[in-house]
Amino acid sequence: MKVKLYNPFNQETPAINRVLINRGIKSSELQHYLNTTDDDINSPLSLGEDRLKAAATAVVSCIGANDNALIVVDSDCDGYTSSALLINYLYDTFPNWVSNHLSWFIHSGKQHGLSDCVDLASDFSLVICPDSSSNDYEEHEKLHSLGIPVVVLDHHEADKISENAIVINNQLSNYPNKDFSGVGIVWQFCRYLDSLLKKENANDYLDLVALGNLADMMSLKSLETKHLINKGFEPLNLKNPFIHGMAQKNSFKLGTRITPMGAAFYIAPFVNAMVRSGTEEEKNLLFKSMLKFEAFKEVDSTKRGHAFGEKETILDQALRTVTNVKNRQTKAQDKGMEHLESLIEEKHLLDDKVLLFLLNPGEIDRNIAGLIANKYMAKYQRPCCILTKVVDKDGAISYQGSARGCDRTGVNNFKDICAETGCTLYEEGHQGAFGLGIRFSEPGAEEVEGEDILAFLEKTNEALKDISDEPIYWVDYIFEENTIDTDAIISIADHDYLWGKDVDEPFVYIKNLKITKDMIQLLKNTTIKVSLPNNCSIIKFGTDEEEFNKLYSENGFVEINAVCQCRVNEWCGSRNPQLLLVDYEVVDSVAFIF
Repeated sequence: MKVKLYNPFNQETPAINRVLINRGIKSSELQHYLNTTDDDINSPLSLGEDRLKAAATAVVSCIGANDNALIVVDSDCDGYTSSALLINYLYDTFPNWVSNHLSWFIHSGKQHGLSDCVDLASDFSLVICPDSSSNDYEEHEKLHSLGIPVVVLDHHEADKISENAIVINNQLSNYPNKDFSGVGIVWQFCRYLDSLLKKENANDYLDLVALGNLADMMSLKSLETKHLINKGFEPLNLKNPFIHGMAQKNSFKLGTRITPMGAAFYIAPFVNAMVRSGTEEEKNLLFKSMLKFEAFKEVDSTKRGHAFGEKETILDQALRTVTNVKNRQTKAQDKGMEHLESLIEEKHLLDDKVLLFLLNPGEIDRNIAGLIANKYMAKYQRPCCILTKVVDKDGAISYQGSARGCDRTGVNNFKDICAETGCTLYEEGHQGAFGLGIRFSEPGAEEVEGEDILAFLEKTNEALKDISDEPIYWVDYIFEENTIDTDAIISIADHDYLWGKDVDEPFVYIKNLKITKDMIQLLKNTTIKVSLPNNCSIIKFGTDEEEFNKLYSENGFVEINAVCQCRVNEWCGSRNPQLLLVDYEVVDSVAFIF
């Protein structure tokens, strides 16, 4: 465990100011950052007025002619919220058309864009791709040749603007905010439609904007993104049936308001679990629960022990089903990790800086490869790639799957590192989480089998040679037992709505903490509590008696260095500072002999 202090102490700087300055927010901009307003929202016209007009014309013309349209639902939380926002918005003004002429397509796995549905799309008069398809040039050309307009509402990077689709994309325009996800682009398009239709409906869907941006890990350093995430999670803006239902279901864990971190733990993962591990029927159930005109329809109950003929709403069924699917995914994940753990030892995979798994089809579920890669990245503190063998129609072999960087050890540009090896077929996605393909052999060229794999490892080993193999905790405060600033702890805890991508939740470091037996308790055999001065305590959940004994001394003390996060313990109207134990090391243990 390594600890680095962001900046030297300045006792006169308020705690929250200090933290934000450490995250790269300029001191002159602190008050603006802490008090964003609707003035920080960009105009939709920045996306390109000509393209907005062309897209609006395509949509309104299709509606006016009572033609059929298809929405392609992208395979992640941002994709689901993007498509749900657009469909809900269109239903506000054109309910009959939506009910009778609008269809949606949900991918069978983790596919993106039009590649697996272009033939289906050929049967429609209009195709809309929220949060995807900017670079599906071949599919655009095919549909264009059939006279079918394609409207793309996206935020992913692409080489160029498609010549055969109407592409609205903040990365391919003068839109100032590049840290805005697909659902944000859809929302801005709906704001533009509002201006044409003399409506004010787009703001009814700010909770979807918040969840999609949060789930897609958009930077909270962006004033617009930060403002819309916080605004969308305000209680009065929780209007989407699914989001409101998840907030109610997890109210004990989320508290009185949804924070970005709360949504990241208790809402977004359930959507992503359904995308990865749900059946086609289950995915469609979840998506319908996000549509206000579908969510409260009654269907046959699937509850265990339900009576014959018993009904329940689509929403209630979806809320229960996402939990079941999440549990099912966790079991598959644990089984997959058990198998991969044996490969790490058998094939000496930790000898390289990148933990690279080359698997045969069926060894693990490819839909959860990215999830498992995240787990292994965190466990072994290094980038991780989980790739499965693919043989194309010509016999060429490649390995394709999911890759993850490791911000904690400073590898925050892993996508670029992979690209610079010159050994990859593609890297698609974000810097720290992306799809990766590496060539293994050309057809009939057995003598070069595996050359790109070996070169990839050699070059990434060189690029990452100075990277630490253990976690590095960047901390905002370093305390000793008697110097803990309890006011700073409470202030940081009270600003929990600020933490998210690029504005990391603060760590504080307690060094040389001597724990005596009168300071430490084991509560209900699962929680360790260490009492400190000034009504402050350190708490660790999900522990056991073995760990308690590691920190307990009957006749002396155990000295530790601890990395913690800031919390407030509220009980009977009293608010006391609390530190959540994240990691620690035992540096000394002394037993007195009498």
